[in-house]
Amino acid sequence: MEDDQELERKISGLKTPMAEGERKTALEMVQAAGTDRHCVTFVLHEEDHTLGNSLRYMIMKNPEVEFCGYTTTHPSESKINLHIQTRGALPAVEPFQRGLTELMNVCQHVLDKFEASIKEYKDQKASRNEVTL
Repeated sequence: MEDDQELERKISGLKTPMAEGERKTALEMVQAAGTDRHCVTFVLHEEDHTLGNSLRYMIMKNPEVEFCGYTTTHPSESKINLHIQTRGALPAVEPFQRGLTELMNVCQHVLDKFEASIKEYKDQKASRNEVTL
């Protein structure tokens, strides 16, 4: 129960800028009446297939996740509904948080490799220019 309260506190802190200083939550957690915390839908505002499919893939790598899928509400709206259902005692919030962390780590790794390759390319180009001079 404390984990749910902690998540609600974190979610309430995630805001996206709106018109004239108005703020809207970037993430909502939706539970259907009568369901437990093992089956949750997360609504991510200002997101699309780019995050949805990547995050779904990372979450499905967890063997405790029974189902994870996402939908876009409408092509003119930029929000996705990410549904997670877990097995056993694991609440759906945990694979969601772990999936986000793992996705950030993968993105950072790709960025690091990309920047290293650019530096290597520029160094090679500079050394070729020195040899021809």
